[in-house]
Amino acid sequence: MGGNQKIRLLERDKLVIRLKRGLYVCSPQVTGRALSTELIANHLYTPSYISMSSALRYYGLIPEQVYVMQSMTLKHSRDFDTPVGRFEYTHISKESFSVGLSSIKGKNYAFVIATPEKALCDLVANSSGVVLRYPKDAVLYLEEDIRMDLSDFRQMDYTILEAYAKVGKKADSIRTLLKLLKR
Repeated sequence: MGGNQKIRLLERDKLVIRLKRGLYVCSPQVTGRALSTELIANHLYTPSYISMSSALRYYGLIPEQVYVMQSMTLKHSRDFDTPVGRFEYTHISKESFSVGLSSIKGKNYAFVIATPEKALCDLVANSSGVVLRYPKDAVLYLEEDIRMDLSDFRQMDYTILEAYAKVGKKADSIRTLLKLLKR
């Protein structure tokens, strides 16, 4: 029996889950452990890191349930629909990629995720129609659009926003967030 046939049988018997061609994970029924969608997101399309609403939700900074795992990548933007969920990857420049990344260690694994500051910058920079000209626009965006608590926003590290504004998209909007943060 060839390797491909073996894998097909494992897949049929729900012992492995095919994420994409050539990438499989062991079923939780076999391992007795829940799958880490964060870890999967990092490996499905590399190099990448979890960001935007997915990261903000992970940190408990926004109340919305996020049904898509959003990541940033150096490659072309791409989406994957898998048996364990939908994964969306948005292109980011090399200069912006390395600003404000964090590694979070689970029990038996670690994954790369944006810091809260970077996740917010990525979200603003990649949301069409979001232009933050004045601090009051930023307040409205945070409180009404993404429902982030201003007290959480005020605890953010402004140096990450400064670094992002130097190299990232929508620098003017990021600088408006900075003004609000430094007030």
